[in-house]
Amino acid sequence: MHEQLWFTAFLNHYLAGAVAALLQVLHVEPKYPQAPIPNSTAMEILVVLFLIALFLLVRSRLSVDQPGALQHIFEGAHGFIVNQSHEIIGHHSEGFTPFLMALGFFILSCNLLGLIPGFESPTATPVVPLGCAVCAFVYYQTQGFKHAGIGYLKHFLGPVWWLSWLMLPIELISHFARMLSLTIRLFANMFAGDMVTLVFFSLVPLGIPILFLGLHIGVSLLQTYIFVLLTTVYLQGAVADEH
Repeated sequence: MHEQLWFTAFLNHYLAGAVAALLQVLHVEPKYPQAPIPNSTAMEILVVLFLIALFLLVRSRLSVDQPGALQHIFEGAHGFIVNQSHEIIGHHSEGFTPFLMALGFFILSCNLLGLIPGFESPTATPVVPLGCAVCAFVYYQTQGFKHAGIGYLKHFLGPVWWLSWLMLPIELISHFARMLSLTIRLFANMFAGDMVTLVFFSLVPLGIPILFLGLHIGVSLLQTYIFVLLTTVYLQGAVADEH
């Protein structure tokens, strides 16, 4: 059986039976029937619970006259996403802000979770970045159809009709490759960061690893920014007026 983190063991202790039954209904055979919840899934659940609690806390302390530090942080993040989306997508970008904000906070929280002893970054497991990439892919494709209707399919045929037979497979491969690119970039960087931090903590437990913790934070912020930025660029291509 794989090594379980304490939170994973807690979930499997109370939910293993229900999860295993659900997987059987879906005709999915768990690798470990006695512990069907892997560490990555448990860490995602923890991140979601943390974000819900954080959002509720911010909502309960909203103030126009005396905004607190936490409100300033969220307002700064919101303003950053709004300004970036407006520059890339245009004046009709406000409707995409909730998705981009939620995506960014989820990925950032997953990236930073590995800094806490007893936890690990779920984004260092391929399935989690893949899930985020699939969500981004489905979202911007849905918004493309919502914006242009069936005419959005012209986006896959290229600007010249007599080359559409060639452009269609190229565009399809290009769009699906975006999911692969988002997944590999996020996973590879977070996995490497976790491994480097773990190695230096095992070799030199004091002093030097602190530098790599700072590097891990920087990589986490950068990878979150790149993921959200690329999703915004893909949205711009899907909802652009010429499409």
